[in-house]
Amino acid sequence: MQIRENSFRRALHAGERQIGLWVGLADANAAELLAGTGFDWLLLDNEHAPNDVRTTLDQLRAIEPYSSHAVVRPVRADVSLVKQYLDIGAQTLLIPMINTAEEARLMVQAMRYPPEGIRGLGAALARASRWNQIDDYLNQANGEVALLVQAETRQAMSNLHEIASTEGVDGVFFGPSDLSADMGLRGQANHPDVRAAIIEGIAVVRSAGKAAGVLVTDGKLAHDYLEAGAQFVAVGVDTTLLVRAATELARSFRNAALVAKSASHANDGAY
Repeated sequence: MQIRENSFRRALHAGERQIGLWVGLADANAAELLAGTGFDWLLLDNEHAPNDVRTTLDQLRAIEPYSSHAVVRPVRADVSLVKQYLDIGAQTLLIPMINTAEEARLMVQAMRYPPEGIRGLGAALARASRWNQIDDYLNQANGEVALLVQAETRQAMSNLHEIASTEGVDGVFFGPSDLSADMGLRGQANHPDVRAAIIEGIAVVRSAGKAAGVLVTDGKLAHDYLEAGAQFVAVGVDTTLLVRAATELARSFRNAALVAKSASHANDGAY
């Protein structure tokens, strides 16, 4: 059995744009549904969504037959969590709240087997190795993982060049919401100062030879970030899309009912 190639990592290294969607419903059916819609990557969120290792495993299985690549975000930068998510088959991790190059280097180590890293060996119990059925998994695994780190504070932005230059970091992702809050602009993720900081950050990351990414649901701003050099951009959130579509559908019928009721009253008063 052959190891699964990390198509997302290869695309980033080739300079290709990758358009993604945030997935927070924590449900395998929803993940599979979205995997067939054409996004290059889907972010399975364990930081803010009600996910754990088992629900993430179910979603990885649901997404795998499709062309969308699953990216997993653990709840925190933790060596043990990295090991668990890699063992269940995640190949690309997005690590939140990385503020220094030292923190980035620790995550690089956590992603790799010794002697290059500190990932614990337990392939016989790991879905990633298909329970030791993948040929030479231990010697191939390090080459098929991708590490994305999040810069979402002023401290991270001040250390951005060092973080991005860390060997083994494949990309740096900007979190506009947390960054805006740290800049004293809580709830204003699209504020001009936040936009300027992210655009400048994209240039810094690209100058280090790494891919830059961001989550932005405003279509125009997403294109602005892409034009500025962002390479992996999440352009929507599943929960937001569902709420918006359901609200618009309900409103359209409610408004139609009100118009019909008004017309009926007008006819009742006619002679």
